[in-house]
Amino acid sequence: MIRKEMIAMLLAGGQGSRLGVLTAKVAKPAVAFGGKYRIIDFPLSNCINSGIDTVGVLTQYQPLRLNTHIGIGIPWDLDRNNGGVTVLPPYEKSDNSEWYSGTANAIFQNMSYMEGYNPEYVLILSGDHIYKMDYEVMLDFHKENNADVTIATMPVPIEEASRFGIVIADENKKIEDFEEKPKEPRSNLASMGIYIFSWKVLKEALYAMKDQSGCDFGKHIIPYCHEKGQRLFAYEFNGYWKDVGTLGSYWEANMELVDLIPEFNLYEEYWKIYTKSDIIEPQYLSTDSVVEKSIIGEGSEIYGEVYNSVIGAGVTIGKGTVVRDSIVMKDTCIGEGVTINKSIIAENCQIGDHVVLGIGEEKPNKLNASIYSFGLVTIGENSVIPDNVSVGKNTAISGATVKADYPDGILDSGEVIIKAGD
Repeated sequence: MIRKEMIAMLLAGGQGSRLGVLTAKVAKPAVAFGGKYRIIDFPLSNCINSGIDTVGVLTQYQPLRLNTHIGIGIPWDLDRNNGGVTVLPPYEKSDNSEWYSGTANAIFQNMSYMEGYNPEYVLILSGDHIYKMDYEVMLDFHKENNADVTIATMPVPIEEASRFGIVIADENKKIEDFEEKPKEPRSNLASMGIYIFSWKVLKEALYAMKDQSGCDFGKHIIPYCHEKGQRLFAYEFNGYWKDVGTLGSYWEANMELVDLIPEFNLYEEYWKIYTKSDIIEPQYLSTDSVVEKSIIGEGSEIYGEVYNSVIGAGVTIGKGTVVRDSIVMKDTCIGEGVTINKSIIAENCQIGDHVVLGIGEEKPNKLNASIYSFGLVTIGENSVIPDNVSVGKNTAISGATVKADYPDGILDSGEVIIKAGD
């Protein structure tokens, strides 16, 4: 085995419960993004663009689509005999079978994978952020400071700082203290959940904390290293970075892609975002169709009007249909005479004719007001919506619904239909 200077461990097991019905059947890193990508494409592309060719992807919740998507890593040039990408699910051991119970516990359970490469440094990443980052620059910073642990940080508005793990650093960026989601933050440098550890420091900390239940980097490993007097440094990142953990932030990040000058450019030559793409025919726009400020995926057929929206591959939008400010994922079929406003429609859905999505006044969602908010209509994958129904705002639908599910043909704002078996 050739020794690797730095390997990456990518945490992709998240259920993403704040994405509601979008992640009922799929892990958050496998959710579609920007018409042709999945969220995990971003950290994987960052790895190969940064010269890191050995990546362990730790999966847990609903891993099938993620595993199929990653395959043997060909799109990211990670199909290698030595290194490459390896999917690491939790596995049965002889005495007990154990799910990953926290971010650090997941890494600890894969100690033998890491030891196989005996790296000098280990990069820990999470699989659910949208950003471009050169990890090599962060590694250089780690080496220059003779650091034991480097935490990637990002300045956030001080009023939002209490949502994050916050680091307090001196003028040389040496970390003096940190606080997990403090009520009264003393700094606005937020941890991005991206860490570089010197291997022996990580190994020692993981073994020392292995009996902690739900062992986590932010709560256990970083405080342990700090108490032990290890050298912790804050690497400041100032590029675009978005945690797409809520329906609102997920919708916003997609909408930012269709700005005239997008804040996040998916198409830069020198920092490509790679993905597994099926070879399909180009888009078809009929002579009556209108498309403005939108991304249209390959193989889609547009007979209606699309404004300020992100449309995935293989989507059909019928005649007389108007889609605005929405995300429609791949292989969804939308009928004729439909009006869609500010909606997220997952993969493989069927929307009948003369349906209206996103009408009326906003009301808080009855099932979970914190998830289904932002005025959005959210439709889970493989759902069916019958002809001639109207759906209000802050609503969620999952499953094959029928006319009888809509009293008077309406799903009022704040209501939910989730069919059993979904």
